[in-house]
Amino acid sequence: MKTRNFKSPAKMNLYLRVLDKRNDGFHNLDSSFQLIDLFDQIEITNIDTNEIEIECNPNIIKTKNNIVYTAVNILRERYKIDKGIRIKIKKNIPIGAGLGGGSSNAATVLIALNQIWDLKIQIHDLMKIGRTLGADVPFFINGENAHVSGIGDVLTKKESDKAKYILICPDISISTKDMFLYLDRKEDYSDDKKEFIQNSFLQPVCEKYNDIGRFYENNKKSFDICLTGTGSTMFIRYKDSVELKKIFKIIPANWRFFLAEPLQYSPLKGV
Repeated sequence: MKTRNFKSPAKMNLYLRVLDKRNDGFHNLDSSFQLIDLFDQIEITNIDTNEIEIECNPNIIKTKNNIVYTAVNILRERYKIDKGIRIKIKKNIPIGAGLGGGSSNAATVLIALNQIWDLKIQIHDLMKIGRTLGADVPFFINGENAHVSGIGDVLTKKESDKAKYILICPDISISTKDMFLYLDRKEDYSDDKKEFIQNSFLQPVCEKYNDIGRFYENNKKSFDICLTGTGSTMFIRYKDSVELKKIFKIIPANWRFFLAEPLQYSPLKGV
């Protein structure tokens, strides 16, 4: 039973604008995706049965409806694979936090199984498969920082950001679908001359989640607090240890934080 290990990276939205709602129910976006050095660890082992076994620590993947199981099943059905696989996921990327952990895990598994099962799927075809799983999955398969448009499926390569970040995670899992519905009820998309904001979801998240709203209002004058994705993770750029110590003092004791730096490429690039 040969076992292989893979790093599954997180991403941040350096900015995210929802431009309008399309007739098909999706939204046109304008965003900048930045890979960072925060990783889930994924261990993949061939097994003698034809079962799909998924273990997760912490135990958050419990049903066959999860994105990793679906990714494996798509490959097995499309390419007539009658082999079993055991996947162990050690989660470090917070869940429902706007960091793309689930999409990254699905992309990692697609890339890994393409190699392990010797399927020889070209990257553009693998990205098409990923698109059926979620809008962010093709980005992680491509493995390069990108300006993102369309519904999140049009990627234009960009250079890496150069900053250092502290990610502030209130351990609140936010549903992307729910936040788009919330935004649609509030937003008038007809005005295309709006002042640029870092994230279209910042105000809605602050309104809906009181702890996040209080934190932002209490500290926005002292720090440039940004939101990634549809939340709940916020991030602040910092230059040195002096600035970092000031930021440490404002983080609530029951919230997590991570120090992160940008990646130019995903560790999966070229796997």
